[in-house]
Amino acid sequence: MKRLLKRAQMKFLGGSFDEALRDYGMVLNDNPLLSEAKVGVILSDLALESEDEAKALFDYYQVIKSSSDNADEIIDQLVESIYNSKSKIHEILLEPLKEQAEYEDGIRYSDFLKHIQSRNGFREAFEDIMFSTRVILTSKKEFMSFVTQLITNDFHSMALEYLDNTAPLFGNDQEVLALYTKLKNNENSL
Repeated sequence: MKRLLKRAQMKFLGGSFDEALRDYGMVLNDNPLLSEAKVGVILSDLALESEDEAKALFDYYQVIKSSSDNADEIIDQLVESIYNSKSKIHEILLEPLKEQAEYEDGIRYSDFLKHIQSRNGFREAFEDIMFSTRVILTSKKEFMSFVTQLITNDFHSMALEYLDNTAPLFGNDQEVLALYTKLKNNENSL
C-alpha cells in the first residue's frame, strides 16, 4: 500500500493525473479511511481541469498534514470553494450571452420548439419565422436537432448553409459530418 501511495504521489507530481487518480483510487479502495488517498483522489481529479490550482493545494497539503488533524477536510473545503467559484463565474459570463441572443432579432431554440407545437409542425413554424427571425442555437444538441429538422422537412439549401457555416466550429465531429450524408441521402430520394 505504501508503495502504491508513493507511486500515485510521483504520478501526480509528474503530471500524469489520470494515472495518479487511478492509483490513489486503488489505495482508497483498500483503505477507505486513509486521508492521504482521499486527498490524492480529490486533487488528481481537480488537476485534470486546473493543474496549477491542484498542484498548489497538493503543496499546501504536504505542509499542513503533519500539523493538522483535519488537513483532508481543509483541502476538501478549498476544492469545493474552487468548484463553486468556477461555477459562479461560468454563470456570470453565460447570462449576458443568453440575454444578447434574445435581443438580436432571434428566438431561442427552446422557444422555437414551443412555437412548433403551437403550429402543429416544424414546416409551418419555420415558414412563419424564416425571413424575419433567426433561431438562436446555444448547444451542439440544439444544432443537431435543428439541422435534422431542416433536412427532414426539405429545407435542404438552408440545412447546407447551416452546416457549411458552423461545421468548422465542430471540427471533425462525426455526428455533425453525418448530417452531410443525411442531407445528401435525403436530396437523392426526391
